[in-house]
Amino acid sequence: MDHLINHPVIITVFIITILAMLILDLGLLNKKGHTISNREAAIWSAIWISLAMGFSAIIYYTMGLEKFTQFQGAYWIEKALSVDNLFVFILVFGYFNVAKEAQHKVLFWGVLGALFFRAIFIFSGVWILNYTYLPEMELFGDSVKINYLLTIFGFILIVAGFKSWFSHGEDDGDKDFTKSPGAKLVHRIFKVSDKFDGDKFFTIQNGIKMATPLLVVVAIIEFTDLLFAVDSIPAIFAIAPDDPFILYTSNIFAILGLRSLYFLLANFMYMFSRLHFGLALILAFIGTKMLIAPWIHISSPVSLAVVGSILVISVLWSILFPYKK
Repeated sequence: MDHLINHPVIITVFIITILAMLILDLGLLNKKGHTISNREAAIWSAIWISLAMGFSAIIYYTMGLEKFTQFQGAYWIEKALSVDNLFVFILVFGYFNVAKEAQHKVLFWGVLGALFFRAIFIFSGVWILNYTYLPEMELFGDSVKINYLLTIFGFILIVAGFKSWFSHGEDDGDKDFTKSPGAKLVHRIFKVSDKFDGDKFFTIQNGIKMATPLLVVVAIIEFTDLLFAVDSIPAIFAIAPDDPFILYTSNIFAILGLRSLYFLLANFMYMFSRLHFGLALILAFIGTKMLIAPWIHISSPVSLAVVGSILVISVLWSILFPYKK
C-alpha cells in the first residue's frame, strides 16, 4: 500500500465515484421501487463496466501495466464468478415470490453488505498472508519460499473448479431457503410477518412491529454472498496477493454492477448456460497458479489473457449451443 501514498488521486477518484453513484442510485433514480426494464438494466450495466474500465485506465497511467492487468484480471474473475451467484438470487426471489418492484432494493442492500464484508476479507486476508510464509527451503532442486495459506487456497480452488464442472445448480431449484442461516437469524431476532408490505422491511400488524419476508430475503442474499466469497476472494488473491487496494477496488466495481446484470441475466439465462464449465477452468487455472507460484511465475498479463479467453469461449458456446430445456 505504500506506493499509493504517491497516488492520492487514485484513492480520491475511487471514493468520490463510488459514493456519488450510490447516492445517485439510492437517493434519486430508485427512491421508489419499480420494475427494472431490459433497456434500463443494459444501460446501467454499460455504465458500471465503463466506470471500471475508466478507473483501470487511471491505474495504467499512474501505476503502470502490471497494476492495470492485475485490476483487470481480478475484476473479470469476480464478475464471472458473480454470475454464478446470481443464479441463486433468481431462485431465492422466485422461492419467496418477491415482486419485481422490490428486487432492486434487496440487491442494493445486499451490495452494501458486500462492500463492508469484502473490505474485511480482503484487507485482513492480505495482512494474514504476510505472516504465512514458511522459511526458505530446498524443494525439487530449487530454493523456494512457500506461503502455506496460498497453497491451501490453491487446493480449495481446484476442488471448487472440479465441483463446478460437474454441477451447475440443478439441485438448487428444490432447495428450502427458509432453512438458510440468514433466514433463521432474522426469525430468531424478529417476529416475521407472512405477508409483504410493498418494499418495506418492517410493517405493523395488529399494533405489533414485525419484519417482512423481504428482510428475510436480504439476510439470505447476504449469507449467500458470504459463502460465495469463499471461492471468489481466494481466486483474486492469486492475482495480487500483496495489494489490497487493487483487489478491493476491482472487487467493488464488479459487485456494484451486479444489480443491473441480474435483471439482464434473468431474461437472458441462455447466454450463460455453459458458463459453469468456463468457471471451472478459471478456478482450476487460478488454483494451479497458486500451487506452482514458488517455482513458476505466471504474469498478470498472461493470467488476464487466459481468463478472458475462457470467458469469451464459454459465453459463445452458451449462445451457439444452448441447453434445449
